[in-house]
Amino acid sequence: MYGVTTSPINDVKTIDTMVKSGARFAMMTTDAATAGGMAFLVGELEKRDPKIREPLTSVTWQRDIVAKTGGGWVEFTSTYNVSYATAGPNQHGIIGGQSNNIPVMQADIGKDIYKVFTWANNLKIPFVDQSKLQSIGRNLDEILDKGIRLNYNKTLDQNVYRGFDEFGTTGIINDPYVTASSVAEGASGSTEWTTKTPDEILFDINQTMVAGWAASEYDLSGMPNHILLPPAQYAYLVETKISSAGNMSILEFLLQNNIGRNQGIDLSINPSRWCIGAGENGTDRMVAYVNNDDRLYFDLTVPLSRIMTQPSVNDLAYLSAYAAQMGVVKFLYLQPPRYADGI
Repeated sequence: MYGVTTSPINDVKTIDTMVKSGARFAMMTTDAATAGGMAFLVGELEKRDPKIREPLTSVTWQRDIVAKTGGGWVEFTSTYNVSYATAGPNQHGIIGGQSNNIPVMQADIGKDIYKVFTWANNLKIPFVDQSKLQSIGRNLDEILDKGIRLNYNKTLDQNVYRGFDEFGTTGIINDPYVTASSVAEGASGSTEWTTKTPDEILFDINQTMVAGWAASEYDLSGMPNHILLPPAQYAYLVETKISSAGNMSILEFLLQNNIGRNQGIDLSINPSRWCIGAGENGTDRMVAYVNNDDRLYFDLTVPLSRIMTQPSVNDLAYLSAYAAQMGVVKFLYLQPPRYADGI
């Protein structure tokens, strides 16, 4: 509906009625200073929200792993490892006054090589479109720059948690060399946490942490301090109370009573969508590991940068190239991490 009136509308009730009816109209009133009526006032009844809604998304890699930056443009990254052994039958090195059976220490030094990926996106700013948007206070460069950075962070998320199947890499939740096992069945006969008591869930977490600790020869720096759970299980821990008294959630109970807290380890439990269906036969997986750059990290040899910009006469646009380099996830020690499936 579109209405036009060429005479002044002085009746407030009339204007209110037209607005409420959803009518689109332009009020053209004769300027009192112009006898010919050639000047008009055009009003647009619209309240504009200046904020642009961006896509809903989740990027959590910064929380769950250390990124080591620097190194420049490279093909690979590497780490060195050493193992020790003694030569001779006297492995304990205990000798007597006349003994000459003294063991000799030896070191075996090896190097691991890891892939590095080069990431790139182009940004194209058409001159005409940029000029149009600037007239209404928008910046196309800023909008597309945010899109590129979102794409970059989502690629990092994939790299950190799952890796890339097409390149044969894995991440935190699916490394084939990490020990994986199913959690024990509860009194209900099921392994799923929604059917278990708080004590049974605590048993699952303690068993997983102790397994990593034991495999690390009970070195406390090898006890897992970071646990990832599927969001549904995490929400269940948060919303469910340990008793009818309702004074503590299961999550609080776990954080206060796990074996790590007893040994001075500050345990962190976090939700991660990447754990959904990551276990054996598509079951949900709990991932426990040491979130420390001495045990786990990945390289950002070249952080995201706008490396060059040039005008294109043929495209009537400005072209910018963004690039970065990222390495794969490195479990420096395979003893601490553990996968617990079926939760």
